[in-house]
Amino acid sequence: MKIISWNVNGIRAACKKNFLNWFKKSKADIVCLQEIRAQKEQLPDDLLQPKGYYFYFNQAVKKGYSGVAIYSKKKPLKVENKLGLKRFDQEGRILKLKYPDFTLINIYLPHGGRQKENLGYKLEVYKYLLNYLKKIKNQKIVLVGDFNVAHQEIDLARPKQNQKNIMFTSEERKQIDKVIKMGFIDTFRKFNKKTGNYTWWPHIANCRERNLGWRLDYIFVSKNMSMKLKKAFILNKVMGSDHCPIGIKT
Repeated sequence: MKIISWNVNGIRAACKKNFLNWFKKSKADIVCLQEIRAQKEQLPDDLLQPKGYYFYFNQAVKKGYSGVAIYSKKKPLKVENKLGLKRFDQEGRILKLKYPDFTLINIYLPHGGRQKENLGYKLEVYKYLLNYLKKIKNQKIVLVGDFNVAHQEIDLARPKQNQKNIMFTSEERKQIDKVIKMGFIDTFRKFNKKTGNYTWWPHIANCRERNLGWRLDYIFVSKNMSMKLKKAFILNKVMGSDHCPIGIKT
């Protein structure tokens, strides 16, 4: 099974940059998208009904903002789109798909604000997420998405300059610690312990060309699924967003 996750930074903008061609060539069993930034009625049929896939969509109440989607070759037993926190749920940031063999969670965590004005909200979301994961900890879980945190110093190009900046504060990094302490495996780090592997690059100063990036996107699996992992990867050559796709094979 091949699962891919990608923050597309606007699905309509990504479509103008060959998203559909990439999607068809990916041959993924499941594709999870974050930051859709569109309402369902704004999307063309080739996005809503791609051949061979079921499509699930959770849009924000606010137009042109947030939102997540999942394409799946296999129809899930159950689909949910709530975490239980009103503001978060209104922003369309989560999809939970229950399959016979595992539960898939596609999530888009809040940024927190450049001046940390939304850091409290972000930490509250992590609290709700961790509490939810505790409730289903005995299940086989695949947790994917944009977590808006670089976990360790090897996960960003300039850790010393960003020690106190949003997405790398100690408070945020501790949330990923908690996910891992709960028994989840950071799939990419299972196979690759090297620096220089990033999933997001600022638009300024040719950061992507210079690889001055951050690893903000993750695929975690519960420990009871880790033995099935064959590969984890970052597709940093794929363009179309300020993020790039990531994936696993089981």
